[in-house]
Amino acid sequence: MKKLYDDIREIFFYLREYKARTAMTMFGIIWGTLTVILLLAFGVGVQKQMSKNMHGMGEAIAIVWPGRTSIPYQGYGRDRSIRLNEDDIEYIRGEVQDIQRISPEFIKWGSVVRLGDKINRPNVTGIIPEYGPMRNIWPEPGGRWLNDLDIEKKRRVVFLGNRLRDFLFGENANAIGKYVYIDEIPFLVVGVLRKKTQPSSYSQRDRDRAFIPMTTHKSIFGHRYVNNFVYQIRDPRLLSSVQDQLYTALAKKFTFDPKDTETLGIWDTSEMDMFIFYFTLGFNIFMGIIGVITLIVGGIGLANIMYVVVQERTKEIGIRRSVGAKRRHILGQFLLEAFMVIGIGALIGFALAVGIIQLVSAIPSEGFKEAVGTPELNLNVAIITILILSTIGFLAGYFPARKASRLEVVDCLRY
Repeated sequence: MKKLYDDIREIFFYLREYKARTAMTMFGIIWGTLTVILLLAFGVGVQKQMSKNMHGMGEAIAIVWPGRTSIPYQGYGRDRSIRLNEDDIEYIRGEVQDIQRISPEFIKWGSVVRLGDKINRPNVTGIIPEYGPMRNIWPEPGGRWLNDLDIEKKRRVVFLGNRLRDFLFGENANAIGKYVYIDEIPFLVVGVLRKKTQPSSYSQRDRDRAFIPMTTHKSIFGHRYVNNFVYQIRDPRLLSSVQDQLYTALAKKFTFDPKDTETLGIWDTSEMDMFIFYFTLGFNIFMGIIGVITLIVGGIGLANIMYVVVQERTKEIGIRRSVGAKRRHILGQFLLEAFMVIGIGALIGFALAVGIIQLVSAIPSEGFKEAVGTPELNLNVAIITILILSTIGFLAGYFPARKASRLEVVDCLRY
């Protein structure tokens, strides 16, 4: 233990003795560490933001629109309309076992939603309660989402999108327990959408919509058939299997060819999840390679300096060897010196990177964060950085240290 303490004290003596050289060597390590951490942290932020943006509409969901047949089948001609009602949706629930949730969606455009002299014409949607969890629709505190009793009793209750609420009642006003008129019919506001990021939609952003119970929607507007339905699967890896089961189940009921893909229009968001996964994987690998190359350049600089140090201290090495120091002692000392330079540089680089990440995270611009996300220093980034630094530190110190340990005593003393 005392020997290790003496070695460390001696290493610090040499680092102080050659301040300029030490600073230039450490700069490469500091810059490389800073680059690796920042690039990987930004990569994690981009991945999470892309996933968050996509899942604003829902996670592992598919939206399905009934279409028309395009292939004659069992005596039926082509161009037949496939029209579904809520009973057909329950039929699908029973036939396709891997569907976790499913909801019909009745849509009415052009209806007037009014409060006093404030008038809007949003998408008025009739759904069942499990639609909310599928679509990541969560109420603000104090309100609630639609429930089974609302469906059963055909209650005239409405769940408002947050921007529709702002238009009718004022920004962030409390609308719970108050009434709005939909086509001159009073509806009790039971909930308001909690603000969420939703860059994509298939009809209208949820913040601008009004959601009412499916049974109420049908009784008021008289719709018999769904505009579309939404389902969520248990495992995104089953998306192809679920689609095949869906076509088979409906083909059996409506007598069309199960291979006729024109009968249903399906937008499966799980495909986007797969794209995001592979895109961000490639992005992070690319960023990591750039950071590693930067660190390797710093490691080469350290190796060159270590070779210079070996040459400068050749006579000292000879004296140590002549008084009993073994090869492994010389090897260990120079390796320790390389790791100390790497360690100090890495700590400074790490501290700078954390500071920059905190500064970027504090930027108030929501647009910036929605575009590139917030950089995040997570456990994976830290482990990868430590492994890279350890490998480069070992390689940068090992070969100069091996050269020092293999010098002949006589040649060292004669140097």
